Amino acid sequence: MANRDQTYVYLALGSNLGDRRENLHKALKELSAQVSIKKISSIYETPPWGYVDQPVFYNMVICGYTLLNPVQLLDFVKTIEHEMGRINTFRNGPRVIDIDILLFGEQKVNLENLEIPHPRMLERGFVLQPLAEIEPNLVIPGTKTRVLDFLQKIDQTGIQKLDSEKNN
Repeated sequence: MANRDQTYVYLALGSNLGDRRENLHKALKELSAQVSIKKISSIYETPPWGYVDQPVFYNMVICGYTLLNPVQLLDFVKTIEHEMGRINTFRNGPRVIDIDILLFGEQKVNLENLEIPHPRMLERGFVLQPLAEIEPNLVIPGTKTRVLDFLQKIDQTGIQKLDSEKNN
């Protein structure tokens, strides 16, 4: 149970370089220093999005609680990405790890380097499918629509849930 100073957050994790599964597990371990993880989706193998000439991704979504504010959380996840060897190349390019803040409680944030809810999450099957697995009835802040309803409206071609082993 979260205390009143904690905020629930939803984070999307992705990797398409190196040992993708191990990269996700390492990121989960690192995140647990500041995020009390409560739900973890399965891992999904997904085709690249945006820039398609690259290896397929492993993606997942987690829900947890944090005492950090949105900007502190962004700094924290960017530090994890950097320490894990992420090199920023170009938008939607290959990466060892990518951690996106999808939702931060009911808050809306609109800063130069941070927008919450994540501005492109509702058009991405690789985000909505694992999110719907752990929270199908979650209503996205600023909409009156559930995650499952958004998922049913988008292309899910090529997205497949990997074996059902527990990811935590």
